[in-house]
Amino acid sequence: MTYVIAEPCIDVKDKGCVEERPVDCIYEGKRMLYIHPDECVDCGACEPFCPVEAIFYEDDVPDQWAQFTAENAKFFDQLGSPAPPPEPARCPTTPTTSPATSPAGDGAMARPTAPHDAPPQNR
Repeated sequence: MTYVIAEPCIDVKDKGCVEERPVDCIYEGKRMLYIHPDECVDCGACEPFCPVEAIFYEDDVPDQWAQFTAENAKFFDQLGSPAPPPEPARCPTTPTTSPATSPAGDGAMARPTAPHDAPPQNR
């Protein structure tokens, strides 16, 4: 479930709601603001700060504005997710540096160790 911005926001875009939410989930369209359904954490913090009372919990959108639930989702389907993609997960056993690079990280190739460079062994 998520919150939805409905018709009273059209051509208003006050943005008081944007400043009060704990996550970045409200985005500006051409004529109104939209709440990203996957980014909204359902906290309701934005709702009381809407000067035109356009923000509703998805199940509480008035019947005359019911189409705005789908319109909010459609806005992001067309736009794609404005949030940056998550960082790829790293395997904890995969080294982050290549053994072929120098430990200083300057990109220079490390010199291979030749048998004659090995320290003498105590026999």
